[in-house]
Amino acid sequence: MSKRNLALFAATLVSIIYGVTFTIAKDVMPEYIDAYGFIVLRVGGSVLLFWLSWLFIPKEKIMLGDFPRIIAAAFFGVAFNMLTFFKGLSYTSPISASVIMVTTPIIVLILSAIIMKERMLKRKVFGIILGLVGTAFLILYGKSIGNATNASLGNFLVFVNAVSYGFYLIIVKKLMDKYNAFTFVKWIYLFGFLMVLPFGYKELQGLDVASLPEGICWKIGFVVVFSTFLTYLLNLLSMRELKPTTVAVFIYLQPLFATVFAIGLGKDSLSLVKIISALLIFVGVYLVTQQKK
Repeated sequence: MSKRNLALFAATLVSIIYGVTFTIAKDVMPEYIDAYGFIVLRVGGSVLLFWLSWLFIPKEKIMLGDFPRIIAAAFFGVAFNMLTFFKGLSYTSPISASVIMVTTPIIVLILSAIIMKERMLKRKVFGIILGLVGTAFLILYGKSIGNATNASLGNFLVFVNAVSYGFYLIIVKKLMDKYNAFTFVKWIYLFGFLMVLPFGYKELQGLDVASLPEGICWKIGFVVVFSTFLTYLLNLLSMRELKPTTVAVFIYLQPLFATVFAIGLGKDSLSLVKIISALLIFVGVYLVTQQKK
């Protein structure tokens, strides 16, 4: 298998893992553990895995001046992004959450125009408007079956998480150009862990591990090892061989896998609002990410 095909396979695998994660994490929260307690488990487990992995790779020194950027990346890429995402997912449904996450490339484009003063074509502006209209529809009208206790608030929080992740992608770009990812990701997760600990510490204290069903323990392990640690490694593998825009396109597969998985297990249902919202978002994203001929 060529390096490019391997990278494409890695990017597809990331989308499948993320797509499945929406439903798996939803099974754990809020019934067995509240959102913030789950985040402390997820980030804490990932910190251990990233620092252990660092022992086996060539060492690099980080310049002191880059630590403010690392701390900002920890806030937007780990703490704020996960707190809003998991809290949002505990209120809404797997399908709605995965569709809203597709707005990330649109948000990155808006932030690039504001922060990096990149020019915006009319087609891209139209795409942004379509995508945001689709998201607004989903936030306001995207009702769901099952334990979606507050779909509107949940959808809004997932959207805030997508904005936070957009900031993270822009902040982390300069670090990617300068260092091996393992050099700084362990610091991002360590600072992120210190930021989420005050929010989830109490919820974690109330967790009775001995009473957790075996299946739920496996699902928590899946989110730590596969949805966090492994997806980050696979993303690095794919980003070495593929352009960032190509990697971003794989975000669009997540709702497909999330929908198939959630409906297959009877955890969610399709509705006209979800289908129309998804179409608006997908068309918007297509217009935004099309390369100029």
